[in-house]
Parts: sequence; structure tokens; C-alpha cells
Amino acid sequence: MGDWTALLPHLSDADRRQVETGLAETDERIRAVLRIVSTHYWGSSVRNVPEWSTVESWSAEERRRAALAMHRESASASTPTALNDVVRALATEDVPFTRADLLWCLHVAAEGACFDNGAHLELPAVIAPRLTAAELADLVPALSAMSSELVDDYFIAAAPRRRAVMLLGRAIDRATGSRLPSSLLHHGDTFGPAVRADLGTDLAAPGVPELLEHCAALDKPAATAKWLRRLDELLVAAHGGRQVVRRLLDAFAAHGRSVHDDTDRLLRGLVWALSRERDERATELLARATTGAASAPRQAAGFPYASRTAIAAVRLLAERDGDVPLRTLARLAVTVRNKAVRSRVQTALTQLGARRGWSLSEVMELAVDDHGLGPDGRLRRTVGPYEATVEIVGERARLVFARDAVALKGVPAQVKQSHEDDLTELRGLVKRVGATLVSERQRVEGLLSEERVWSYPDWSSRLLDHPVTGTYGRRLLWETSTDGRRWTAGLPQRNGDGWTIVDRDGHALAHGSVRLWHPARASTAEVLAWRAHLVATGLTQPFKQAFREVYLRTPAEEKTDTYSNRFAAHILRYRQANALLRARGWQAGYLGTWDGGYHSEATKVFGGGAWRASFHHELVDDQEERRYDVEYCSTDQVRFARHDGKTWQPARIIDVPPLVFTEAMRDVDLFVGVTSIATDPQWADRGENRFSAYWHRTAVAELTPSAQVRRDALARLLPRMAIADRVDLAERYLRVRGNLLTYRIHLGSGNIMMEPDDRYLCIVAARGRTGRLHLPFDDDPMLATILSKAIMLAADDRITDPTVLSQLRRAD
Repeated sequence: MGDWTALLPHLSDADRRQVETGLAETDERIRAVLRIVSTHYWGSSVRNVPEWSTVESWSAEERRRAALAMHRESASASTPTALNDVVRALATEDVPFTRADLLWCLHVAAEGACFDNGAHLELPAVIAPRLTAAELADLVPALSAMSSELVDDYFIAAAPRRRAVMLLGRAIDRATGSRLPSSLLHHGDTFGPAVRADLGTDLAAPGVPELLEHCAALDKPAATAKWLRRLDELLVAAHGGRQVVRRLLDAFAAHGRSVHDDTDRLLRGLVWALSRERDERATELLARATTGAASAPRQAAGFPYASRTAIAAVRLLAERDGDVPLRTLARLAVTVRNKAVRSRVQTALTQLGARRGWSLSEVMELAVDDHGLGPDGRLRRTVGPYEATVEIVGERARLVFARDAVALKGVPAQVKQSHEDDLTELRGLVKRVGATLVSERQRVEGLLSEERVWSYPDWSSRLLDHPVTGTYGRRLLWETSTDGRRWTAGLPQRNGDGWTIVDRDGHALAHGSVRLWHPARASTAEVLAWRAHLVATGLTQPFKQAFREVYLRTPAEEKTDTYSNRFAAHILRYRQANALLRARGWQAGYLGTWDGGYHSEATKVFGGGAWRASFHHELVDDQEERRYDVEYCSTDQVRFARHDGKTWQPARIIDVPPLVFTEAMRDVDLFVGVTSIATDPQWADRGENRFSAYWHRTAVAELTPSAQVRRDALARLLPRMAIADRVDLAERYLRVRGNLLTYRIHLGSGNIMMEPDDRYLCIVAARGRTGRLHLPFDDDPMLATILSKAIMLAADDRITDPTVLSQLRRAD
């Protein structure tokens, strides 16, 4: 047990004899009624046992002794949670418990074993609030220490722990005269003590403690009508209650850390209290509290700071008017990783859009925050004698300073010293713009799986003029049509104050409906022409579009009907694969050597929320003893489901829309192509390793669609490089003639073989070393890896790395 046991007052022999008088006889009687043994279990309340009517007829004194007997049982044996209910049923209000009873219960609990059912806490917690302040005076140190221990105890079941903390807190408050319940805003996190110190006497003002207790008593995300009526009464009666609610939530929104479960429950009630206010400031505060609750530490993105509060606040925020709820929920839809919170955000956005007549995709589009930036992606502000500019450069936000129109390299010392608040605000803005850029890139790329069509004005304002979205939209291919049947592709071009779409020859296309171009809807000739155009003009797209892979259904997939095995039976480096899954917006449980951890189903929504893909993968057992982390996983089926109301219904492969199918399969191909052990050149010689056969088979396999696109990109890039006369592009390989040897680089895995005996060459090349060569997209790291290896091998006589040189000598 904890330190509280050392603070217990002595229990005299006389008091012990008084408490235990008749206890043995009553113990036998209550056991006979309940037919109890140490492992007995009641599936429902003991009050439903027929024999309990006999116990209810017992005198209060006999029920007192029975409660004490059951307390001793709970503290001395591994008993079920049913004893919690038994003790509560016996310890009714008319039972005359004494200070000696409480002290005896505490000593029994201290001397016995502590079990996670919390039954040993029930009786002491029930007795303590019934005693007078004088009877409790010398017990306060022990009760306070016990309560503190319970606050930090995550092994005891939540319900009995909360009940014990609340009841013990009432006893402590009675003895100390404290107005603010000690069970609220306790030291279980840093938030509670901080707001107690900051708000001081405001928290103890007349009516406020009662209001806070009522808020903490809300058991579910949705409040009942009865609970709300009482809330309204307390908000009126509490002195400054509404202001306290706002100050507490404002402090939490700025807290930026996880809170204790008890605090989370209190905050959940507080957001309901705030929701009774309909002004704009209340909406903004509710939005900030929602964001704060749904946020999570970077190293544990699936665990929000206050998940209970987040779930309730999301629903309340969606019911309010204005742009703030829309933008807040849209941002959370792409940043939240917790499955429960994220699903509620999606539901809230759908409901919000339905009330305003928008689809979910349109809701997300309209909600993109511009952060006050102008159409040029800049916000300028005067800070002392300097001009500060927050601007988007490429796909990043940055803060720069200038004086008298002369740009400065860093932050001026005067700004750091005299304008600290302005600097903090501007840096915060840069961080927020950066977060929006990341989420918008993911959202815009997700449009490729939708059949969205925009009017020309909506397309211009939402996807080109917007300072954040336009960063991506202005570098993408779009199609326009005046009749909805014949579509012509082109690139956006500024035309006076507006935009037009121009073809490859620079001719403006007629204004009409607009949709995002996808190679799956284009002819091979058109795709190749646009690829050549991008390379020739030096345009870098934010993600693969013209060079995007297309995945068509195969006869084998039509035969399996409900699933695809196209990417099954690969061995992936699990931690890297899991990180990439999450980066691409897939939700998956983490694999591990625990019950239910040997299989995971990663899911992602496509087609504007109408379709869901599932990628099944399994843990590959590690043969090393005493190693519990997951190093590898194996891939399995890809399945699809259609959204049907509130459920997902399994779908046949042939029913999946082509854009949804190709986008989902592209992601899975990416996971395999990037994280397969076949892409690791250091796997070439691992002796008897059980994955060696897979590595050798996959490292030289036929090219997947992603590798085929990579080959096409290389065919256009290599003639522009200085090594053009030293390379030849074959079906699966890039052949490089060095000054010492000739090499073949596999276009899928990036692995190198030396001619003439096909000996493997292990080179872990630094990515991105391709000189000044322009790449038409940035989201294929293998392309840059292959090019950097080719550049190195073309000048193999200048290699100085001893590891590489030793391999080259062995090949001579």
C-alpha cells in the first residue's frame, strides 16, 4: 500500500474488540444468504438475488456488522467486483457507523492485499462522509494521502476509484472547511493545481462548487434534459459561474497537455455549460477547447489530451452557426488520429454540411483557413521599425523581416527584446499555416478519388485564389467542359483578375464545368503528352498527377470477387510501414505480441467519404527470444466497403469506382514499394535468414505500376543529364557503364547488380543528390535514390567509400 498507511492513528484493542463483536456470526449469516465463496460472481446487482429480501429485514446493527465482514473479505481475498455492490447495498443511510468503524476499515485495508476491483475502498469511502468534522480531524492526513494515491492509481477500476475519491474528498472538505471539492481539479495533472492557483477564491464563490460538481457528474457525452435543467439552475445561482466556466476552458485551451480522467470528465460538463451561451465569443472558445481536447502529443498521436471532452465538444461545435465551427472541424478531420474522435468529427461535419446543403467534401473545402493571408500567400505586419512578413514559399510557411525594404537574414535583436509578444504570435501563425498546408496537401490529393465537378467561379475562388489551397491547385492539371460530356485538359493561367485554363499550346479553353484531371480517365497518348510537357516546362507538381500510377482491375481480382491479393505475401519493415500508413491517412491498430495484436486492418476513406478500403496485414513472429517489439509484418488482402447510413457494407471489386480502386491500390503499392525488405540492399547476404528467398525473388521482380511510371520518368529525365551517354534503360533495369565495371539498377527495388556475374552491390545512397536536375514530382523517393546511385556509379573510379570499394575489388 501507499504512504497513507503510515499516517493512520492507532487502533486500540478496545476499539478493535468493539468493532469486531459479533462479526464472525454475522459473516456466516451473510455468506449463507449469498452462498458466497471467494471466487463467486453475481452477474447483476445483489439486490436482485431473491434471498436479499431477508437481509433487508435485518436490523441496522446487523447490517453494519455484515458490511464490515464483507469489507474484510474484500481486503483479504481476490474477490470479484460484485463485492462493491454488496457493500453498498449493506451500508445504507440508516446504518450507525462510527469513527472506530472507519479506523478499523482503514487498518484492514492497509493490512490486506489491494485488488484492481476497488472493493476494499467502498466501505471506508461510504463511512467517512457520514462522520463529523471533529471525528475526522485526526484522520485527515491519512485520508488525504489515500485520496492522492487513488488519483494516481490506474490499476483500480475507474468507477470505484472515482467514487472513492469523491466520497473521501467530501469527508476531507468537511474536516478542513474547504469550499471547493478536493476531488475536483486535483494534483493528478498539472492543469488542476495551476487553475486553482490562478482562479483562487472565484472557484469557491457561492454556488460555483455545486456547479463544478454537477459538471463533473455528467456520465455520457450527451447530456439529458434533466441534467441540463439543473445545469441552467446552477448557472443562474452560482456567483460568477458563467465567467468561471469560460476562464477554466480558456485555461485548458492554452494548456496543451494531457489531463487526468477526472479533469477530462469535468471539462466535458464545462463545454456543455459553455454551449448554453450562443454569442460569437462562446463559439470561438468552444472551438479552441475542442481543438485543445482533440490534440495529442506528437509521440502518441492516437491519445488525445482529453478524449471525453473532445467527443462531447465536437458534437456541440457542429450545432453552432458561422465559419469557426466549420474550419475547426475540417482541420480536426485531417489532424486527429484517435479513431473514436475522428469518426465523430466526420459525423459532425456530415451533419453540419447537411444543414447547410453541402456534401462532406464541399464542407472540407469551404472550411480551409486562410489565416488572414492575402491571395499572394503573404501577411505583412509592422513590428517596431521592421516589417514582418509571414509567407508561403513552395509548400512551407516562413517568417521574414525587412527594414526599409531591405530583407534581413534572421530575427532582429530589437524584435526579440522589445516585441516578444508580437514575435510569439507571428511564430504561432507560421506554425498554424504550416499545419494547414500539410492537411490541405492531403485533402487536395484525396480529391483524385472523387468525381467532383466545380463551377468555374467556385473552382477559381476555392482552389486557385485561396492562399493555401492555391499553392497546390495552381500546379495541377484540370479539365473543363461546356456540355458535361467532352472534357479538355489544361493548366491554370492567370488572366487579368481571374483565371483560365490553357492547353499545351497555350490556347485558352472555354469556361465551363471543371474537374480534376486523372490519368485513369485519359488516353495513353494524352498522358504521355502531358508528362513530356511538364518535363519540358520545368513544372513541379505537388504530388504525382501526370506521372500518377493507374491500377486497373485484373481477372484474378474479379475472380476473388470481394478482395484483392495483388499485394499479398510481402514482408515489410513494420515500424516504417506503420508510419507511412498513418502519414497517408490510414487508420490502423498497432501490431504486437498481445491478444488481438497479431493482425491489423488498416482503413482509409475514399471517394469523398462514400467508400472505404481495408488493407490487412499480420505480425511476423520474431524468432529471437525476449524481443517483444514488432520488426516485420506480412501483407494480406485489400477489401472495399460502401458507406450505407451509419454502417459500412462489404462491396464486390467490380462495384468499386475506378478512381477509388486505383487510388487505394496505389497507396498499398506505395507501402510495399517503400518498406519491403526487398528495397534494402543490405539484405543481399544474410546467410540462413528465413526471408532471403523472398528478398531475392522480389528484388528483381517484374515492375509494379509505380515502378513502370518511374521508368517513364527516367526515360524523359536521363537524356537531360550529364551521364546520358553512360546509361541505357531496359525493361526492368537502368544499366550504368562506369569506368571500372558495368552495373544494373532494378527500377523497382533500387538494388544494384554488377556485371558479368550479377554480384550484388550494397550502396545506401543519400537521397536527393541529383544535382540541378528538375524532377516533375517530389513524392517518389526511389526515383531520386536510383538517380543518385547512377550518378555515383558512372564515376565509380572516384568512389572513396571503403565499404563500396571493398565490394568492387571482390568483383574484379
